[in-house]
Amino acid sequence: MPDIKVGTASWTDRTLLASGWYPDTADTAEKRLAYYASQFPLVEVDSTYYSPPAEQTAALWAARTPPGFTFNIKAFSLLTGHPTRPGAIYKDLRPETDKKNLYPADLPAQAYEDVWTRFLSALEPLAEAGKLGAILFQFPPWFTIRRSNKQFLLEVARRCAPLPVAVELRHASWFDGDNQQETLQFLGEHRLPYVCVDMPQGHRSSIPPVLTATADLAVVRFHGHSDKWTSRDIYERFGYRYSQQELVQWAPKLRELAGSAERTHMIMNNCYSDYAQRNAASLIDLLAGD
Repeated sequence: MPDIKVGTASWTDRTLLASGWYPDTADTAEKRLAYYASQFPLVEVDSTYYSPPAEQTAALWAARTPPGFTFNIKAFSLLTGHPTRPGAIYKDLRPETDKKNLYPADLPAQAYEDVWTRFLSALEPLAEAGKLGAILFQFPPWFTIRRSNKQFLLEVARRCAPLPVAVELRHASWFDGDNQQETLQFLGEHRLPYVCVDMPQGHRSSIPPVLTATADLAVVRFHGHSDKWTSRDIYERFGYRYSQQELVQWAPKLRELAGSAERTHMIMNNCYSDYAQRNAASLIDLLAGD
């Protein structure tokens, strides 16, 4: 029987809290996580992209969830080459600057190394509890297919080992023509889990919905199909609720994908109100059916 876990990319979003999805009794952070974990076996933590987690926080996540619950952790923005607010960087590693955003090259080499070390160390409580599914490395839209970027993917895996990683690419060049086969072959040769995505098409960041497993872990992230994908408002970008018919069409494809991997994680990232939670629950029911 394939090991399939379905969850969402948030359990604390303010629009989710306002939606009424949580019962009135789930009135603290601890109770909300416990309730979420009673409904789903998997969650993706996206807050770690904006600010690296504290080890004590990861320890609380591990302690407040049942055995078998799984956390996927989104890598801190600096580690994927995204613009990063100076205030998000560890205070003692933060360079003095007037820049609004920083990139890896803006930090001294040792400070950059220390960011990596501290970020990964903070995840140890989850790893020790057997609750760390993967660290999601979602690369920026300007991370194109080229030799140096392929080498960086290998560097990421090396830095994180033995912690598992998953790779989400967001530039069409990785899947243009013959590049698709090259990309998937490269990931497969190095046993790097490829993150399949469902998202709006026709944009620079658009990746086609290629469902394939390149390692023992397969990951699918559902971003929705908002017609405001380029908006700076994340609720406009991700405010899309999948119809039941859309999910019905996805179910057999996802079962087939799960048959080619040891573990499969499916994440609803359409995080507005309770859209993701409702869609995830429907998907679980569909996958449990014939």
